[in-house]
Amino acid sequence: MIDDARRNRKAWDRLSNDFAVSGRRNWQQNASAHWGIWHVEERELQVLGDVSGKDVLEHGCGNAYFSSWLARRGARVVGLDNSPGQLAHARAFQREFGVEFPLVLADGAQVPLANESFDIVFNEYGAALWVEPERMVAEAVRLLRPGGLLAFLTNSAIIQLCWPMEAESAGTSLVCDYFGMHRSHNPADGSVEFHLPHGEWIRLLRRYGFVVEDLIEIRPPEGATSGWKFVSLEWARRWPCEEIWKARKL
Repeated sequence: MIDDARRNRKAWDRLSNDFAVSGRRNWQQNASAHWGIWHVEERELQVLGDVSGKDVLEHGCGNAYFSSWLARRGARVVGLDNSPGQLAHARAFQREFGVEFPLVLADGAQVPLANESFDIVFNEYGAALWVEPERMVAEAVRLLRPGGLLAFLTNSAIIQLCWPMEAESAGTSLVCDYFGMHRSHNPADGSVEFHLPHGEWIRLLRRYGFVVEDLIEIRPPEGATSGWKFVSLEWARRWPCEEIWKARKL
């Protein structure tokens, strides 16, 4: 395991208990599939489409609430995460809610699963944020069958320009460099994040044989709420704080 993965495992093991309450809420039977901090619903965004009968990998599943939604919709889902603490909560929720699917502990850059095993590889603030991008994309293309879908949600490029790592929330001025954006170390929790400009994402995906199908820059609806304080609704209604990439393996 590389050093960045060790740092992130340590950070997320410490943070895992903080996400247990929201995790349980999302695991409940009446929870609908939604994306990001503003809970914009999958049925509106149509990122994954019909997952029934498909083999799906959540590439950085946390406590696996998103995987639980897909399992209930007929997907053969596998949840993978780098944090034993997060997966311990996922297993507890599986027992509590009676939804079973495989959970795998592994670095997202070194997935111990067979080539071309999945129709969909996706993550929501998962491997795309916490794994070096080229390693993440290389694993996704290896794991996907021809024609398979890679989809991932991460912080938008725009918010990264307005949100210095040491600041509590995003401002309304460009204060960070766009060119050279890549690896960021969070001194508050010791974690390591990765971000790329849009052009670099496109070139990276194309280099590994993907065709970009869509870039969804999420705008939350009026009146949306979030438990996160790094961005206000007013900010997110003016500029996207989250983006979802969809790419198809040729």
